[in-house]
This record gives sequence, structure tokens and C-alpha cells, in this order.
Amino acid sequence: MQRTIFTTPVVNTLLRAFSIGFLKLTGWRVEGALPAHADRSVLIAAPHTSNWDLPYTLMVAFALRLNIRWMGKQSLFRAPFGGVMRWLGGIAVNRAQSTNLVAASAQAIREADGPLQLIVPPEGTRSKTRYWKTGFYYIAREAQVPIVMAYMDYERKISGLGPLFEPTGDVEADMAAIKAFYAPFKGKNAAQFESTDPS
Repeated sequence: MQRTIFTTPVVNTLLRAFSIGFLKLTGWRVEGALPAHADRSVLIAAPHTSNWDLPYTLMVAFALRLNIRWMGKQSLFRAPFGGVMRWLGGIAVNRAQSTNLVAASAQAIREADGPLQLIVPPEGTRSKTRYWKTGFYYIAREAQVPIVMAYMDYERKISGLGPLFEPTGDVEADMAAIKAFYAPFKGKNAAQFESTDPS
């Protein structure tokens, strides 16, 4: 697996110091820690409502000493920025041909040389949507790794890692429980985040 910003010596140390300092100066609080047995895991990234989510997510990842990878739409990885996006931990996703995305993502986690946390936004888009995609759920099940409920609340300026979620196999009930956890959190564009399904 290619080197990323999180595994580049010296750069990693400098950016961690910068991230901790920036978050502290701007009033953000980072909470939680990744359990040792979840060093390979799938992190839910919610709410996801703004392009600002990426830089803040990277800084929080540095503060928590994570080794994250994230999925983004294919257009983000076009020249001349493709190499930079991959170095930042990005994995290009072709939304029109994503039939093998779950299997490929699970395989990448299983075959990683060391710790790897794959971040997946369940909304699948920054635009307002009521329906959450279940890809993160099936990636975790196929890779046989835990799901970590990561969050970012712009209103209270808190971000971090919540509890682990153990899938029961009842997708509908599990998704309802996960959404209930995220209901109190506010994204940067809070009106675009829906944690409940339409009635």
C-alpha cells in the first residue's frame, strides 16, 4: 500500500504538532481513542455536509494518531491533484461502477501492512440526503473488523471517536441505532444532515 501523509516520517510529526495546535487555538476539542483491537477498522464519518470536513478530519486523525484512508469521487483524483489526494489518504471511487467497492475495500483492509482505518461517510455526498448508504456496514462485515462511530460537531466544536458498533446482522435495526447515535451532532451545514428516515 502506498505511503500517505500519515506514514511519511518527519512530515507526520510536524503535521501532528500543527494539527493539535490549530485545533486548540480555534476552540476544538478532540475526544476518544482508538482501542488497540480496532487498529484495523471502518470509521463512520458523519455528519458530512461540507468540503471543510476533509481538512478537519485530517487534523483530528493526526491528533488521535490514526492511519486513515478515505474515499472520494473520482473527479477529485484527476491531474494535477490526483497524486496529492492519494498522499492525503484518498481512494478514488467511480460511483457509476461501484459494484465491487465493498469487496475491494474489505480486501484493502485485510491486506494492509499495519493499522488502517477506512473512513466512509454514510450519506455518500455532501448534499442533503435522507437515506444513508450501507457500504460501510458491509465493508466492515466482509473485512471482519469493528465499526467505529467517528463524529464531528461544528456547533459544539467537538470531534473524535465514539463507541465501537457491533453489527447484529439486522441491517435495518442496526442502521436505526447508528443514526440515533448521530442525531445530536451538527455538521457545518446542519440543514443538509438527516439522521432520521422520512416517515
